Amino acid sequence: MSDPVLYHFAFDPASRSVRLALGEAKLTVVDTPVRPWEDDCPVGPLNPSGMPPVLQVTEHGRLLTLCEPAAILGWLEDRAKGDFLLSTDPAERAETRRLIGWFDRRFTDDVNAVLLHERMEKPLLRLGPPEARALRAGRESLRTHLTILEDLLTLRDALAGRRMGQADLVAAAHISVLDYFGEIAWAAYPGLKTWYMKLKSRPSFRPLLADRFPGVSPSPHYADLDF
Repeated sequence: MSDPVLYHFAFDPASRSVRLALGEAKLTVVDTPVRPWEDDCPVGPLNPSGMPPVLQVTEHGRLLTLCEPAAILGWLEDRAKGDFLLSTDPAERAETRRLIGWFDRRFTDDVNAVLLHERMEKPLLRLGPPEARALRAGRESLRTHLTILEDLLTLRDALAGRRMGQADLVAAAHISVLDYFGEIAWAAYPGLKTWYMKLKSRPSFRPLLADRFPGVSPSPHYADLDF
């Protein structure tokens, strides 16, 4: 059986969450970077939304095309046939889904749609320089969300409960992109910082720490495991 093919964009949080999960599963994939804003992006014919990540895998002679994190993470859980990144405890499963929904909706709308638009999408699409007012609004929203995470981690070892799982990988994927651009004041969030350092130290995180955005150097501590 040939290795699965992963279509992804390095600085897309959804793509990063899947790369982390595949790394945790120790699954070898054919890494295929894409540029989803271009008309000839190969993801277009594969996913109706036109967005990465997309994983193509052959099972029992049949090609499966898995589009975006929910499908890919679900396939990994089915493949593991057990307690992999989604706890068997009903309360922790519910909390995992709540947190992932929060990042998929509120965090994306309040933070990424503003800060990553200004810091990342505008340079890629040549839409002009960042707007100071938008940056201020995005940073204020980011502080609100990070405070909620800090409060959660005063009570738990992992975001959804007792051990690292899907919610942690999804959160770390979003946070890692913002950290690349130097948007997180870590001194204000000691619990979150400790949690993130533990995740950064996992082998699955190494490929993300090697990513580089064209024309923008990472924050000085981006690749440091102990910062």
